[in-house]
Amino acid sequence: MPIRETVELLAQAASALQTPDNLRGLREREWSALRFLARANKFSRSPTALARYLGTTPATATQVIKTLEDKGYLARKPSPRDKRAVLLCVTTQGERLLLQHDPINGAVHAVATLIEEDRIQLRNALNSVLSRLESPYRQVNAGVCRGCFFLNKGAASTGSVKPGSTKLGSIRSGSIKVLTEAEFRCRLHRAPIAAHETELLCTSFERAGEE
Repeated sequence: MPIRETVELLAQAASALQTPDNLRGLREREWSALRFLARANKFSRSPTALARYLGTTPATATQVIKTLEDKGYLARKPSPRDKRAVLLCVTTQGERLLLQHDPINGAVHAVATLIEEDRIQLRNALNSVLSRLESPYRQVNAGVCRGCFFLNKGAASTGSVKPGSTKLGSIRSGSIKVLTEAEFRCRLHRAPIAAHETELLCTSFERAGEE
């Protein structure tokens, strides 16, 4: 397939994903913000990180946040890492909106019809293309934590719990020997990361290599 044809197909796909004006009372930028915050990790759900992701000024990001808050799709909570900062959290109402009315849902369903191998190849190819594109805007390409250079995976550890515990393990000498979850840590933010958080987006992402 000629390279230009491939790029033209990407352009057509991008055009099909454009959000109609004022869909459900939101503009395309607000949809992008809500979609990002629903998948962002704890380091990237701040107004500053959102501004970086959208490629906007802090003032514009603040207006986007206010619009989503006023409609009940977003809430501010104190950051557990810094009491002076806030964490932007998508509400149940916001999650329902994305599930039922997100304008990219059609594309999600279309990609879901591909076999898993093709979905993985498509994802990796698009990631590779995006990493090579120079954007005229200040927008950052957020990436999934598990593929980041800063993610450190430590060795799994074991511990003992009393018999009758709901944790699974093998019984040895009257106690249950449990293999605990492998420890993950972000070397950039110097903070621990739970296993499920490695599947979330981060604006501090730096690719570690091909997955």
